[in-house]
Amino acid sequence: MKHFFLVFTLFISLEIVAQPISTAAHYASTIDSNSLREHVYKLASTEFEGRETGSPGNLLAANYIAQQFSDDGIPVVPGDNNYFQEVAFSSIKWNSIDLTVNGEKIEHLKDFLSIPQYFPVSDKTFNISSLTFLGYGIDDKVYSDYAGKKFTGQHLLVYAGEPVDKNGNYRISGNDSLSEWSQNPFVKILAAKRAGAASLWIIDDRFRDNVMMARKFLLSGSTLMGSPDTLTADFLPHAMLTPALAERIVGAKRNKVIKIRNKITQKGKPGKVVIPVNMQWTPIHNIISTPGMNVLAYIEGIDPKLKEEIVVITAHYDHLGKRGNDIYFGADDNASGTSAVIEIAEAMAMAKAKGDGPRRSVLCMLVTGEEKGLLGSQYYAEHPIFPLENTVANVNIDMIGRTDGNHLNKNYTYVIGADRLSTQLHSINEAVNEKYTNLELDYTYNAEDDPNQFYYRSDHYNFAKKGIPAIFYFSGVHDDYHRPTDTPDKLMYGKAETIARLAFHTAWELANRDERIKVDVEGKN
Repeated sequence: MKHFFLVFTLFISLEIVAQPISTAAHYASTIDSNSLREHVYKLASTEFEGRETGSPGNLLAANYIAQQFSDDGIPVVPGDNNYFQEVAFSSIKWNSIDLTVNGEKIEHLKDFLSIPQYFPVSDKTFNISSLTFLGYGIDDKVYSDYAGKKFTGQHLLVYAGEPVDKNGNYRISGNDSLSEWSQNPFVKILAAKRAGAASLWIIDDRFRDNVMMARKFLLSGSTLMGSPDTLTADFLPHAMLTPALAERIVGAKRNKVIKIRNKITQKGKPGKVVIPVNMQWTPIHNIISTPGMNVLAYIEGIDPKLKEEIVVITAHYDHLGKRGNDIYFGADDNASGTSAVIEIAEAMAMAKAKGDGPRRSVLCMLVTGEEKGLLGSQYYAEHPIFPLENTVANVNIDMIGRTDGNHLNKNYTYVIGADRLSTQLHSINEAVNEKYTNLELDYTYNAEDDPNQFYYRSDHYNFAKKGIPAIFYFSGVHDDYHRPTDTPDKLMYGKAETIARLAFHTAWELANRDERIKVDVEGKN
């Protein structure tokens, strides 16, 4: 009797809907591995060419998803005539970026690097007659190169990183820990902009590594949210320089530059020196409007009192596209999650047709632009179809078809974010997993100090930023992550089925419980 009482108390405390288990389990059972396999093989086929945002393959994928919703009899969002939320993107790269020093042409990516996405759009030529060397370009309460000085209209030259003291400790932290002044060059760019500088030139000891990263992620035409006529840059003209090029530019002022750097190290006192130069710099952007769309399936709730509230279920359907002749198929990332949301939408629609629920409305949304910086979900969060104040929670699915080698039991999922804003969301997921799916729930990546920071790296985060509780299902990275070898034949479709069913059960509970879950955790989004 005591055991029964404890179980009954737990049941009430989690507020699990008083409804026959067979109802939820029946609709969850329609999510099956064969259907998931069929969707993944289609989405990750050569026909879709890696589904890069703005590409013909991405459009084909969007149309395929919409066709599945149509075949399942799911209506479009009220007031729309299709399943798409159009998103304005722009692809931006350099058309040309010419630099000469003393009449000699300097090669971009060999001697200097400028990032087009963080460079104000302009077609003017900069005629630079002097650079002001300014130590490390840091403006911090512990140490500042800017304090008490004016730099309006000046072109600044600084070292990358940050200074150390005589004991080898970094001056900002006071110990052996690097600060953001070393880890993020754009912090220095923004500091120079605040000081009114005309441009910033950074002497970069890690120039080759940064060029490799830029080639991979930025210089091939990265996508920004917004149409070409609305793009604005929060940064200022900038360049990273090789130490060898910096030596040539500094010329006869080399000893003064070294003296200032030594003074910073030994005494923590900044300094500056004006360096005469003869430089012409003409950066010209190539900005192209890129089409993009989120794909939405809307299942209106059956409870007149609750149907204005929305549970949003998301996965991103875009991937990396093609690089030369290589197709980045993205079977696990994220055809697996996309297929799960398609199947969940079908299950919710079947329940609606039978009058069994959901009580609240459910929006199943496949978003684009995730690989470009969570742009599709950001667009929805900033241009919501339904009021965000009516959005109960977000259930997000990203990469659920593989294992990462850290688990003897392959039937696991990482759970990220569920307790960041709502302890109830965490408890609901735990309870429905115990009832229905019995997966190993791994919270490793939910730790706030986890170095991977996956909480900030998938589409749920754009909802969490708005104060909406969000849960993210994820199986971890593997050797084929972001490689052409992420192919459909390597997925574990039974595993994907179980995680998809868990996501369904959590969403079903969120949509059918009497009371909306509460935001009861502060400061964790």
